[in-house]
Amino acid sequence: MLRVGVLVSGGGTNLQAILDAEKSGIITHASVVYVLSNNRHAYALQRAEAAGIANECISPADFSDRTAFHRALLAAVEREKLDLIVLAGYLVRIPDEMIRRYRGRIVNIHPSLIPSFCGKGAYGLKVHELALRRGVKVTGATVHLVDEGLDEGPILLQKAVEVKTGDTPETLQRRVMEEAEWILLPRAIEEIAREVSERGNRA
Repeated sequence: MLRVGVLVSGGGTNLQAILDAEKSGIITHASVVYVLSNNRHAYALQRAEAAGIANECISPADFSDRTAFHRALLAAVEREKLDLIVLAGYLVRIPDEMIRRYRGRIVNIHPSLIPSFCGKGAYGLKVHELALRRGVKVTGATVHLVDEGLDEGPILLQKAVEVKTGDTPETLQRRVMEEAEWILLPRAIEEIAREVSERGNRA
C-alpha cells in the first residue's frame, strides 16, 4: 500500500475527491496518510482532521528565509515516509532538492490541457479566465509528473471539458473540477500505485 501525502493551499476539493475514491474502492493500492498546507486557514486541513489523517501547516511566513522553509518541508515529507506526493492546488514552488529526491514520485493536477494556459501566473481561477479570454471551445485538466520546470513535467493523464456559451470563470472552474480533476487525480494515484505493486510482485 503506497503512503500518499497531499500538499494543498486551499479548500481541498481534490483532496476530498481522493478520500472519496479510497472509500468507494476506486483507489485500492494507496492511502492518504498525511496532508500538508502552507496556509493554516486552509479548509483542507479540516477535511484531513475529520478523516483522521495526520496534518499540519508549514508556511514560508514562519521562517526567516526560503532555505529554512524548504528544509522544514523536506524534513516533514521524509518523516512521514511518503511513497507518493500529490500537489492538489499547492501554490508554493517545490524546492529542487525535493524534486531530485522524489523524482518520478511527485504529481500535480493542473486545470487546463497542458501546454495551454500553464506556467508562471497560471493557477486557480486565473487559468479559466485565460481560457475564456482566448475563446477556446475545449479545456480540461492534466495530471503530470513534477520536474524542475513549471507545469513542464511528463503528462500522465488528460481529460477534455467543453466550454459552454455563457460560461464564467467560476462555472468553468466548477465543471473542470467535476468532469476532469476529481476523476483524473484518483485514477492517476491508483495507476501509479498498481504499477509499483506489480513491479514489486515481479521482483
